[in-house]
Amino acid sequence: MDPCSKRFLWRVLTEEVLEGCAVVLTSHSMEECEALCTRLTIMVNGSFRCLGSPQHLRDRFGAGYVVRVACEEGSAARAVSDCLGLHFPDVRLQGQRLNVLEYHVPRRRDCLADLFRVLADNKTALSIRHYSIQQPTLEQVFIDFAAEPQPTPRAAPGPATSSHRPHGLPV
Repeated sequence: MDPCSKRFLWRVLTEEVLEGCAVVLTSHSMEECEALCTRLTIMVNGSFRCLGSPQHLRDRFGAGYVVRVACEEGSAARAVSDCLGLHFPDVRLQGQRLNVLEYHVPRRRDCLADLFRVLADNKTALSIRHYSIQQPTLEQVFIDFAAEPQPTPRAAPGPATSSHRPHGLPV
C-alpha cells in the first residue's frame, strides 16, 4: 500500500475506534501496530505467543537496551567500552559508525537508572558528546519470538489408532 493510502486507512480506522467501534487488524507491520493498536498479540507459526499493550510487550519481552554513544574523538571508543564493561559485564558492542558506538545492554533490575548514572557521571571524562538509551522496538520483540526454536508438531493420530480428530490450533 502506498504511503498516502496507508495514512488514509489509519485515519479511518482511528476515527472508527474513537466512535466506539472495536477493530481487529492483522498486519506484518509493527509500525502499523504501534500506531493503531491499544492491545496486540504476536503470533508465530499459528500460535499466539503474547498479548498486551505495545509498551507492555516491550517491557516484558524486550531483551535489554540499545545504548548509542557519540564520542568527541575516535580514541575514546575503547575507554567507553571499558567503562560500560566495568559496570555492565554482559554489555556487547554491536557496532561503530564514525564516532558513534552502539551497545546492547541486557536488562536487569535497576539497569536503566544505572545506565543513565554511569553515562552522565563519565560524560566529560570519556569525551561523550551525547548518548541515547532505547528499549527494543516491537519489530525486535517479534523477531526474537520468531527466532526461538519451535517445538516439533505432534503427529495427528491415524485412523487405526484413534477416531479422535484434533481440534484447531493451540492457543
